[in-house]
Amino acid sequence: MGENAPPSSSKRQPPTVRLRRLASELRRLRQAAGLSQEDVAEKTNVNIVTLYRIETAQTKPQLRTLIALLDAYAVTGDTRADLLALQKEAKQRGWLNGFEADLPGKYSAYIGLESEARQVINYESLFIPGLLQTEEYMRKMIRGVRPTATDDEIESRVGARMQRQALLENTVPLQLWAILDEAALRRKIGGDAVMRDQLSHLAQQAKRPHITLQVIPFSAGAHPGMPGSFIVLKFGTDDPDVIHIDSAAGDLFLEKETEIQRYNNICEHLRAIALSPADTAALLASLRERH
Repeated sequence: MGENAPPSSSKRQPPTVRLRRLASELRRLRQAAGLSQEDVAEKTNVNIVTLYRIETAQTKPQLRTLIALLDAYAVTGDTRADLLALQKEAKQRGWLNGFEADLPGKYSAYIGLESEARQVINYESLFIPGLLQTEEYMRKMIRGVRPTATDDEIESRVGARMQRQALLENTVPLQLWAILDEAALRRKIGGDAVMRDQLSHLAQQAKRPHITLQVIPFSAGAHPGMPGSFIVLKFGTDDPDVIHIDSAAGDLFLEKETEIQRYNNICEHLRAIALSPADTAALLASLRERH
């Protein structure tokens, strides 16, 4: 179907966020349909090597190939329209993806990328990083940030976040480097009991070998992280990093080399001015006693 053309001698272009999203969605839909790659190849006449390359974001599926796969997975409605739009835009870099109110019913672009990353550097200025939040903290936090959300919407988001935390429990766990402003620790969300449990949870998680936690104290003064939170996703392959920013308009993904370099430089600066992990642990213990 055309995707099997021999590779050129030039270096393969890294996949865009849109192409990664399309690949992960097609892989998820196939698995949800209970089909193996061999089953799909027999059902659609899509070469199994082509299917593998599509599902690993090594190639963009041709339109007729994508339609055949969506038919095989019985995908209709908005989901089908979204994936057809992704195929059309797959080569575009940089993406502002609007909020999906029915998370986790739809598979968010960020969750898909995070599940494939090997390392995440998460800077937070006002919140505890999502991967390190307790269930009650996240419930109170989501309620405060989204005052008009229904109970079902809140529980849906809590469930999605709890599922994300499973990445830290994998046999080969996600490597997490969390940097947060002291303001995130001092903002009382949910009352003393919630904050005490949250600070205790942070202290315990910070002892794990795949998790590094640093706090930027108020005494550090102004710093490059003050404009807002961000996440650097690292994949440990030839694929470049992706920068994720959770904005009021939705999920913003940055993919340009200059943007990636700028945020990695910010990370280095924040790590340098933050408290050491040991001093961070001492601060957590002190703050916990105040609650």
